[in-house]
Amino acid sequence: MDQVRNVLFLCTGNSARSILAEALLNDLGNGAFRAYSAGSFPKGEVHPVSLEVLRGMGLPTEGLRSKSWDEFAGPGAPQMDYILTVCDQAAGEVCPIWPGHPISAHWGLPDPAAATGTHQQKLAVFREAARVLRLRIQYFLAFRFKELRRAELQAKLAEAGKLTDLP
Repeated sequence: MDQVRNVLFLCTGNSARSILAEALLNDLGNGAFRAYSAGSFPKGEVHPVSLEVLRGMGLPTEGLRSKSWDEFAGPGAPQMDYILTVCDQAAGEVCPIWPGHPISAHWGLPDPAAATGTHQQKLAVFREAARVLRLRIQYFLAFRFKELRRAELQAKLAEAGKLTDLP
C-alpha cells in the first residue's frame, strides 16, 4: 500500500468499542492506516474504563473523543476507505452517504459499556472487547491488499468481523 488508508469505526454511543478500535488500529497500523471513530448518537464523552484499558495496554489516549458520524460525512472530512460497524444497532441504522464509496463490514461485539458488577468485572468485559478487536485488526492488517479485488476485500472484512479467537 502506497498511501495511508482511512478507517472509520462506527457505533451508536462512540464511547467504548469504536474508541478501542480507533486506538488499536492507529497503534497496530504502523502509519499505513489512520483510524477514526464516531457514533450515530454519541454519548459526548469516552467511557472512563475504555481509557483505563487503553492506558493499561500502553496506548495513547490523547485526542480520543466521542463524536458524531456527521463529522465524517460533510465537506472537508477525510475520505474513508473502510467503514466498520462494531455494534449491532449502528449496523442497522441508516448511515450517511459516504464519499468515495468505502468498503464496509460489520464487526459486532457486545457493548462493554453495558457491563454491570464491580469495577474489576467491568474492566474484564472491556479488556475482552479490546482483545477481540485487536485480533480482528491484526487479521485485517495481514490482508494482501494489493492482490485483493474489492469483492474479495469485502468478504475478508466480513470474515474478520466473525473472529473471536485465532482461526
